Amino acid sequence: MHSPITSPPGPGRRRFLTSSLAALGEFACGTLPAADQPNFVLIYCDDLGYGDLGCFGSTKHRTPNVDRMASEGMRFTSFYVTSGVCTPSRSSLMTGCYPRRVNMHVDASGRGVLFPVAKKGLHPDEITVAEVLRDQGYTTGCIGKWHLGDQPRFLPTRQGFGSYFGIPYSNDMHEHKNGQPDWPPLPLMRNETVVEAPADQITLTRRYTEEAVRFIEGNQSHPFFLYLPHAMPHNPVNASNRFRGKSANAGYGDAVEEIDWSTGVILNTLDRLGLSGNTLVLFTSDNGASGIWGGSNLPLSGWKGSTMEGGMSVPCVMRMPGRIPAGTVCNELTSTLDVMPTFAHLAGGEVPSGRIVDGRNFWPLASGKAGAKPAHEVFFYYHRDTLQAVRSGKWKLHLPGGKRELRLFDVEADIAESKNVAARNPGIVKRLSALAEQARADLGDGGHAGAHQRPAGMVVTPRPLLLSRGGAS
Repeated sequence: MHSPITSPPGPGRRRFLTSSLAALGEFACGTLPAADQPNFVLIYCDDLGYGDLGCFGSTKHRTPNVDRMASEGMRFTSFYVTSGVCTPSRSSLMTGCYPRRVNMHVDASGRGVLFPVAKKGLHPDEITVAEVLRDQGYTTGCIGKWHLGDQPRFLPTRQGFGSYFGIPYSNDMHEHKNGQPDWPPLPLMRNETVVEAPADQITLTRRYTEEAVRFIEGNQSHPFFLYLPHAMPHNPVNASNRFRGKSANAGYGDAVEEIDWSTGVILNTLDRLGLSGNTLVLFTSDNGASGIWGGSNLPLSGWKGSTMEGGMSVPCVMRMPGRIPAGTVCNELTSTLDVMPTFAHLAGGEVPSGRIVDGRNFWPLASGKAGAKPAHEVFFYYHRDTLQAVRSGKWKLHLPGGKRELRLFDVEADIAESKNVAARNPGIVKRLSALAEQARADLGDGGHAGAHQRPAGMVVTPRPLLLSRGGAS
């Protein structure tokens, strides 16, 4: 387990220490000149499965642009999210922390994700990757699905993003879902104002892409961070007329192929503007595919919402020509936890002091540095508030509890988790069980809080986001 950071935060919660980056021999100490700071484009799909891309084995979906990213960059084949569902997964991407640590593993009622007119959201006192980069001089923009709180104080514009265009929660959360009359029409927002309700989901991917191109063009002369969390291929899957009915996998495939088109537009824009060599593009998903709508997690087992590999191991591709070696594969355990520390490192900044951050800088792996070590010795699989599994090296231990039996898998040799080898490896079971106890002491388990879990956080009296009110205030 990582030791708690005990250094005082200094005056102001957004003050950061400068870091020495000379260890990799690439950057000078402290804040970098703007010309040396890379841009970041983070493309985050919703419910895209491990087996949904051509470069990860899909034979149903045509994904030439993401496949091009892989040929020009690196595929990560053991890249994990911290939850099999949206909200907690996204909280880790933003903060570099396990969801339990920042109290985003359940909503105010104990459900696994936030719903419309939520009382809870990502606490404003948490420090996001957008805030880290903003304080290093970056222009920051979020275009797409947020799902970390729909009330004003939780919106992207209050969490380090200078601009926002998108939907505040999942595209299936609207007035007709599950007979919920109190839910408003799905709002499309610009900054903190609702500009369309209900949002026209058929055009979302296209409009997000157009907004992304404008953002890149408008900020090409200085460092920028573009966060593009797509609404698709979360159900109900939608695609514009250009893609509808054109794939071999019905509506789901249409949505995946439009996201691939969108990725190609962004890559081509970076190429056209001469920005590709100084822009890190990261493409991944918030969790595995659902078993219902047409997605695939093969060759992994399990689905969205589970702690099987198919729920939490997701496809990841990174491209930065000249900096990330082309056509390479990283099999080491990496995670969305690592995005903030890695981006902070490259920007010449530092992770927040005075608090535990679970992520680690994995740039040595991404840049192909000889002898680079894994970012994590251990990774924990939580389902809501319950620790269900632990991975260390090639071993994954599923912990007993309820109807779950103790099971041990070698996930390098048995990626489908089909052969329980616990009986033959009692020493491995004992070692991983001890790691689980450390996680319980640190992060908690079940109804028991850990020693370093943040307080319950901010709960507000919510109001619906409605077009008729002119948006949030």
